[in-house]
Amino acid sequence: MRFTFAEAMTDTSYYIPLAKAAESAGYNAMVIGDSLAYPYESDSKYPYTPDGSREFLDGKPFIEALTLAAALGAVTTTLRFDVFVLKLPIRPPALVAKQASSIAALTGNRLGLGVGTSPWPEDYELMNVPFAKRGKRMDECIEIIQGLTTGEYFEFHGEFYDIPKTKMTPAPTRPIPILIGGHADAALRRAARCDGWMHGGGTEDLDELLAKLNKFREEEGTADKPFEIHVISIDGFTVDGVKRLEDKGVTDVIVGFRIPYVMGPDTEPLDTKIKNLESFAERVISKVNP
Repeated sequence: MRFTFAEAMTDTSYYIPLAKAAESAGYNAMVIGDSLAYPYESDSKYPYTPDGSREFLDGKPFIEALTLAAALGAVTTTLRFDVFVLKLPIRPPALVAKQASSIAALTGNRLGLGVGTSPWPEDYELMNVPFAKRGKRMDECIEIIQGLTTGEYFEFHGEFYDIPKTKMTPAPTRPIPILIGGHADAALRRAARCDGWMHGGGTEDLDELLAKLNKFREEEGTADKPFEIHVISIDGFTVDGVKRLEDKGVTDVIVGFRIPYVMGPDTEPLDTKIKNLESFAERVISKVNP
């Protein structure tokens, strides 16, 4: 089992020491959240809070996700960085391909590209991208990123993007894992066509989601291919619970040690954060992966 450390919406000066501490403690990866801006007015609902409120995000600091991945990759040697998740359809896919390839090349393939469709129309308005057909747009974005990160000539002619035969270098020496975030059937089926799925937590039944995911992988003909399943679960905090997740096919457990969905700045000191991640590593990671 692999273990991923989660921390977001905190003091931006904490990320470098936290990444170093997570690597030293034996974590395999760290997740990096993505958010561009917070609108003054919005009727949109947040999918992972009980009442759909996202007011807790007002004023929360977010370093641009791929910028942060590059910065943290420069001060670590083994820790992988999984974007959780990049709001892909609002971005130019060729630029994302260049950014991802560059990070993977600089860090020795230590990038996992988690992607999703933002549920917020304001993100699309901000980037001057239509909100309609965002799922189809995202499918085209994924295909373009997969093609342009091979280091070979690639061309694409779709409904939203038209790319003449083009080569990007440097290219990663291994394909960048494309991991899909989201709990809707469309997201699970999209994940089945890619390299993995990122569970967003929440109250939905994990077993039901995994059953759907396995069904879609069978239908897409990818059931026998390597596949990553990243999960947030209370079971991830005990040795026995981790074993239960492993029996379900989970490959990566995501753990965090505070609830980020609260108003106002994060007041937890850096030393406390480091002690929490180190304590978990001693209690669980060292027992699961002796």
